[in-house]
Amino acid sequence: MWHDVRMLNATANSLFGLVVLALMASCLWWVAQRPYFTLEVIRVEGEGHAALRHINPLTVRSAVLARIKGNFFTANLDEVRKTFESVPWVHKATVRRSWPNQLIVTIEEHVPLGTWGDDGRLLSVKGDVFVANLAEAEEDAQLLAFNGPDGSEKEVVARLQDLNRWFAPLKLTAEELNLSDRYAWTVRMNNGMTIELGREKTATTLKERADRLVAIYPQLVAHLQDRIENIDMRYPNGLALRAQGLNIGTNGNKKANGKT
Repeated sequence: MWHDVRMLNATANSLFGLVVLALMASCLWWVAQRPYFTLEVIRVEGEGHAALRHINPLTVRSAVLARIKGNFFTANLDEVRKTFESVPWVHKATVRRSWPNQLIVTIEEHVPLGTWGDDGRLLSVKGDVFVANLAEAEEDAQLLAFNGPDGSEKEVVARLQDLNRWFAPLKLTAEELNLSDRYAWTVRMNNGMTIELGREKTATTLKERADRLVAIYPQLVAHLQDRIENIDMRYPNGLALRAQGLNIGTNGNKKANGKT
């Protein structure tokens, strides 16, 4: 081997290249550690430069700054993102570097739709459960009330949209929506009336029951006006109704097949 000039030259060139690479890496590491690249500015802004409603950029930045490690080059952007997303009201955060010592954080806030369960959590319009100040959420709009098994949040939000569309001819909207552990649906409308729609046996079960109620509801109102408290639509061809002042049956229910 030592008599093979070509092999010796190749080996020497390889060793020289490794030394050069090591020196370059050392220089880059040295440069990256200079104070010039210490993070001095973390700019927090809303998505599309929109104003943030529930998040104070100065407060959030101060709270998060101590938890950010590294400088312009070494800061882990994914960890920074997760840190910001742990802050109340933050739905999504994106982080990018801005030369030479800045991070720019773009935040998408949760938009509250209502409460979820009985423990003070909130449900967003996108079906995400989050924890934030309830009083702040109530400043945006009147909160609806939702309940359901864990993991059903997005399904419940989607069903709310269906119900409001189905009952639009009656000018009724949902104020409270409950999905039981057995996946039976109950909705309270904005006139105080509760409707039991039951389980979704097929893809059209709930809509068919809603359509039956929409068809007969004007007749019910004509007889009972605003006294209706509860309507049970789980019957195959009819309904059960409870209204103020009715004493029919042992439990105050009145059953009907298209009639009151």
